[in-house]
Amino acid sequence: MLIFDAHLDLSMNALEWNRDITQSVADIRRREAGRTDKIDRARGTVALPDMRRGKIGLCVATQIGRYVGPGNPLPGWHSPEIAWAQTQGQLAWYRAMEEAGEMVQIVDAAGLKRHVELWSGNPPPDAPIGYILSLEGADSIRTPKHLEQAYAQGLRAIGPAHYGAGRYSPGTHLPGPLTAIGRELVKEMDRLGMILDATHLSDEAFWEVLELFQGPIWASHSNCRKLVPDQRQFDDDQIKALIARGAVIGGALDAWMMVPGWIRGTTTPETSGVKLEHLLDHWDHICQLAGNANNIGIGTDLDGGYGLEQSPGDIDTIADLNRLPDMLAKRGYAKNDIPRIMHGNWIDFLLRAWK
Repeated sequence: MLIFDAHLDLSMNALEWNRDITQSVADIRRREAGRTDKIDRARGTVALPDMRRGKIGLCVATQIGRYVGPGNPLPGWHSPEIAWAQTQGQLAWYRAMEEAGEMVQIVDAAGLKRHVELWSGNPPPDAPIGYILSLEGADSIRTPKHLEQAYAQGLRAIGPAHYGAGRYSPGTHLPGPLTAIGRELVKEMDRLGMILDATHLSDEAFWEVLELFQGPIWASHSNCRKLVPDQRQFDDDQIKALIARGAVIGGALDAWMMVPGWIRGTTTPETSGVKLEHLLDHWDHICQLAGNANNIGIGTDLDGGYGLEQSPGDIDTIADLNRLPDMLAKRGYAKNDIPRIMHGNWIDFLLRAWK
């Protein structure tokens, strides 16, 4: 069954982790064996061959380039222009993948329909992975007036915030509303018909965005605060508001977001007992609030700065997502709902957004 993953940091892994993800996960792990420069060395889970093996033929793939001001302890770049240059390098990698036949950029409904047809049934073993380009954290957009340039390059979705302070919005674990230029950015996104990703917004900015932005909203990789209490997750009122806007919420596989009590750097998949099954608990909760399964999907964030050490204990590579249909059936999900969760909800969302 075709799988759509709505959040993968593919270009970040290529350029910042120096991973050739045209090679298999197993080959990448062998090449990284013994290296300690990043916590997840030799423990990555995502590569294009493994995506094909698991029939993950569609994804939302990111650019990311955080600006950090003086005193900001987070990793990032010291000017918006440098951050922009980083995302342009990431774009160049995606273009190289397209030229090599590894990936294909999807920017409109016609291209999406063609790609879904290609991946329906038994796609060729070398079928390209389709990707919708998204920007995680808007810091690298030099000014709201520069957004049109990014749109022309194929950018179709933006999450204004990431972690901490941002030029356009405070993000995870930092309170506060959109900045003045953040409100300008949201209006420009509306004008261009872009998708706004509510993931990582501060609570104040979340509610401001829902009032200010009239276009399509999704949450590419977020779970439920009711099950794992942390501002990074959505509370029930936020989930209900997203449902009312027709949003799809992508369930994330970052282990600390799946089970409560995780202490980064201390807790492990083994000590926490976190399994892929825990994702279904978050999906169940959203479905109970919605009264149906039309607002959930997959947004793994696998290899989003972590690897096996912070993933479900029964995951080896992203190909293991193909176990989810059977797990959903055993959980009691209706036969027609399972393909919607695996890909259909995201595809229907995009077809509405791009009509």
